[in-house]
Amino acid sequence: MPHISATRYAVASCHVERPLDDRVWARFARLQAARPGGFRIAALMRPPDPAAGEDELRWLERARSAATRGPLGHHTHWTSPTHARPTGGDPGERVRGEGEWLRDRGLRPTLFCGGGWYLDESVARAVASLGYADCTATSFRPPYLEAGAPRLALGAPGRLALADGGELLELPTTHSLGMAARAALSIRGPTEPVVHVYFHDTDLLDRRRAAALRLALTVLGRRRTAIDLDKLAALPHRDVPIQDFVVALGQEPPVE
Repeated sequence: MPHISATRYAVASCHVERPLDDRVWARFARLQAARPGGFRIAALMRPPDPAAGEDELRWLERARSAATRGPLGHHTHWTSPTHARPTGGDPGERVRGEGEWLRDRGLRPTLFCGGGWYLDESVARAVASLGYADCTATSFRPPYLEAGAPRLALGAPGRLALADGGELLELPTTHSLGMAARAALSIRGPTEPVVHVYFHDTDLLDRRRAAALRLALTVLGRRRTAIDLDKLAALPHRDVPIQDFVVALGQEPPVE
């Protein structure tokens, strides 16, 4: 069986934040079906927001369609469809409630990514309880985050120990669209043991960004072993480092 450290892998995911926008959805569906570079692109989909009047039936139809073309993931926006990070309430309960809603309708997401790269202990517990692998950690600091905003920082797959005794498999995001294009075309290529490229569905509305993404994935597919996030999660992780969640979040370690 291949081992996570024995092969230089690459995976790709899309933060599907406007799944009910026909124009955006059509472009994403075409790209996912085309599999540039051999990538089965994971659809990390934001569930419908009843407060915003979003059509649940159409959303479910599109989520089921995406799940036939690649891994299906859960992507939470806590405040509104256009405001990702939480501004109140219990973030973990929001994730757990959305996850149960998805399961009650026959969907089985396997992945999670917090909107605005948000993850706290309550969200991590909810993600672990739902059986997801998490993709919220990044190897880079997103430039739009405010100074001091909590962010899970990891450069390679890892296991996170939670305060309740649980464990969360982390498959960090390592490259934005622009970073992926630069790394794919550089002489050395990307140096990370596992390259995880992410983009937003709305990136596909810009012809230049869409073309850059296709090129980056095509080149990465030649330079790396292209697999999907579900297969990456299924690889043996016994010797992958385990660390305390709060340490990875940049907080103080728990006091014994």
